Amino acid sequence: MALGKDYVGQDCSLSRALELLGERWTLLVVQNALYGVRRFSDFQVRLDIPKAVLSDRLGRLTAGGVLEKRQYQPSPPRYEYLLTDAGVELWPVVYTLSVWSHRHIGGEPPRLFRHAECGSGLLPTSDCPECGPVPPGDVEMYPGPGPKRSDPVSQAMNRPRRLLEPVVPLSG
Repeated sequence: MALGKDYVGQDCSLSRALELLGERWTLLVVQNALYGVRRFSDFQVRLDIPKAVLSDRLGRLTAGGVLEKRQYQPSPPRYEYLLTDAGVELWPVVYTLSVWSHRHIGGEPPRLFRHAECGSGLLPTSDCPECGPVPPGDVEMYPGPGPKRSDPVSQAMNRPRRLLEPVVPLSG
């Protein structure tokens, strides 16, 4: 029996979430949107993702209500992708999965996260140990000990900054 490509017949919340978020690259697109990447070309440079795959993932995430496609330049038309409230709610999932990976699979984290208000590092749940739940916009991201990419988008992300703050690639 061939392995199916979807979760038809599965009646659970996780299977419905995986229909939208479970394909390769999808959570990396969401993660980078949380980090402030907004433009198609910046996602492509940052992720080394084929254009057709990125276009598909952005389309699915937009249709699924995770991203909103917004025009930022009229002629020629240029668009950016911003997280919706539903997309922002994925922060604890993305963060916790990254923490789990570091603990159980290994490797050094390329970024560290702190609560901007008090400076505390985040718990594995993405909460602040001092203040409790922290919205992503109140989380500061710092370069960690892990590997660093050299593309202009990654370089712009390698300075301390808040989540959701738009990434402005460094010219170079």
